[in-house]
Amino acid sequence: MKNQVSVEDSVSSPVVLTVAPNGARKTKADHPALPISPLDLAVEADLCRREGAAMIHLHVRDEQNGHTLDVGKYRDATAAIRDRVGDDIVIQATTEAVGIYSAEQQMEMVLELQPEAVSLAIKELVPPGEEEKARSFFAEMKSLNIMPQFILYSAEDLKRYQALAADGVILDKYPFLLYVLGRYTEGQKSHPMDLLPFIALTPKESAWAVCAFGSLEHTTISCALAMGGHVRVGFENNMLLKDGRQATCNADLVRQARDVAMAIGRPISTAADIRAKFCGMPEG
Repeated sequence: MKNQVSVEDSVSSPVVLTVAPNGARKTKADHPALPISPLDLAVEADLCRREGAAMIHLHVRDEQNGHTLDVGKYRDATAAIRDRVGDDIVIQATTEAVGIYSAEQQMEMVLELQPEAVSLAIKELVPPGEEEKARSFFAEMKSLNIMPQFILYSAEDLKRYQALAADGVILDKYPFLLYVLGRYTEGQKSHPMDLLPFIALTPKESAWAVCAFGSLEHTTISCALAMGGHVRVGFENNMLLKDGRQATCNADLVRQARDVAMAIGRPISTAADIRAKFCGMPEG
């Protein structure tokens, strides 16, 4: 059965390196190289792919550079990235609400866009009492072969996810989980110890990744890599290199993560690897 691996296998398995190049809130005032336009995103995707990223976590902006889930904007950015790198990177659309979008609007976007992959925050998409709507949505996603990644911000979120999976609301038995560290802490700062409550609840068969806010991003994702996890890095969460200097671009952060993975004997996944593992598609 896919994704069922031993602990020994997981710490030597290929690493999925994902880049989150911009996020929903930052602007070029935060960093002049923050990619926002479709062309910017395509160039950044290519740079990060060359350093080992096999997936890009995609946010798009409206005409005022504000967060949007506009399907047309997603299609424009996706087309630009595909023109630049072909199929050599998995494009994952975000459904992040940012206090603007309802669960229903998030679901409608996914089903209209039909992205290759999508990130889904359990706390936003499945509020208490809305389980049946979510059940139908997840079933339709599965029929469209859209690769989900479930976003979890706390151990309580992970327990809720597990309950939804046990009740059949979520159909993927061994899905891809993302543990977000530091998002709701003071100053949005994470620490490697923040990972422990998640690990205590994670079945060994689960595929999981970490993204970490703040200056300890590199330290935290290094710990995750050594424990068999996958990682997401990028300007959405942190703009500093491990030595405290500002990164020049997202590819700098990807390179740091790749170097750790290689140093501990974990090969780097390709986009074809991700599609074969999580989407059931044959490797190209």
